[in-house]
Amino acid sequence: MEFDARAAADGVRDQRLRVMRVIARMNVGGPALQVTALMRSLDPDRFEQRLYAGAVGADEADYLRLRAPDLSVHHVPGLGRSVRPGDDVRALAHLVSEMRRFRPHIVHTHTAKAGTLGRVAASIARVPARVHTFHGHLLHGYFSPAVTRMVVRTERALARRTDRLVAVGSQVRDDLLAAGIGRPDQYVVVPPGTVLPPAPPREQARAELGLPADGPVIAYVGRITGIKRPDRFVEVVRTVRASIPEATFAVCGEGDLLGDLVEATADLGDTVRILGWRGDVETVYAASDVTLLTSDNEGMPVSLIESGLAGVPAVATNVGSVAEVVVDGETGLLAGCDGEQLATQVIRLLTDDDLRLLMSKQAREVTVDRFAAQRLVADTDGLYTRIAHERGW
Repeated sequence: MEFDARAAADGVRDQRLRVMRVIARMNVGGPALQVTALMRSLDPDRFEQRLYAGAVGADEADYLRLRAPDLSVHHVPGLGRSVRPGDDVRALAHLVSEMRRFRPHIVHTHTAKAGTLGRVAASIARVPARVHTFHGHLLHGYFSPAVTRMVVRTERALARRTDRLVAVGSQVRDDLLAAGIGRPDQYVVVPPGTVLPPAPPREQARAELGLPADGPVIAYVGRITGIKRPDRFVEVVRTVRASIPEATFAVCGEGDLLGDLVEATADLGDTVRILGWRGDVETVYAASDVTLLTSDNEGMPVSLIESGLAGVPAVATNVGSVAEVVVDGETGLLAGCDGEQLATQVIRLLTDDDLRLLMSKQAREVTVDRFAAQRLVADTDGLYTRIAHERGW
């Protein structure tokens, strides 16, 4: 039976609003963190939520295992990172079947692959309202020009099937609008929100991670893959080490270019410490003096939000909505996509204790104010409520 929008509208008067949340996979990263916050914290007396996700890749860390083992997830066969026509058709059919069974009032998709299959499935199942979150975009640095044009055409078509387009930052929204994806009135900017567990003292954190008790530590937290530019990270390491030989770089993450990173820094001894994925990322920040981001493209990096919450100033490339997290000269330092510029900023922070301590204090204050988990939940609650009011539910 097709989804009966009128029955849904009638039914919501005496029952919770049903939200079906779809994400390609729950790998460690910003999308999984935000989805988890919403699943845990939206008022269960007002919203009935179900989370649908595909499989985490073999080279990725499982967010559910590391940080959210309590979360209930409906597995979607065939849904994942890779584009495989057979798997995609199977995932689409499964999503349509689940939508007809669950009868959601709102389908909310996260990440590009789930955004495509989830919104097409919602159209087939005649789900009344569709929401998609852009946690970043694929417009720069991911694909060839021909593939990028195809991505843009697909997103333009999908936007016409979507009630609300959520962007994690104003720059992400503006980039998408400039590419002709959606209309301004469709967009809502909802920045990420999160909270860090209590961190151990600095000395204990360093001991637990096997890091030197003395000397500066620079943290890199995230995937080690092309768009993150591990080659640029290596350039920063070598330049900083030439000025500050006692500096240690702690890499919390893995990815398809991990082997290349290890090989490129093999001659540097213990300068670069590979920590792998960790569920206690707060320990990594507690051990660190500066957080480093070297990417060519970002949405709104949750690693920089977590760094700010921990009171660790950041040095980052000024891409995507990074400048909406790191206030240049106040909570950290921004640079162009250039290894020498990034290294200069890292050296500046490590050699100016007063500046680093001031930015540490300001980073914590600004980040807590802007990126609390409660704000993310309240913004999303308001978004769903407005859709319900518009439809007379």
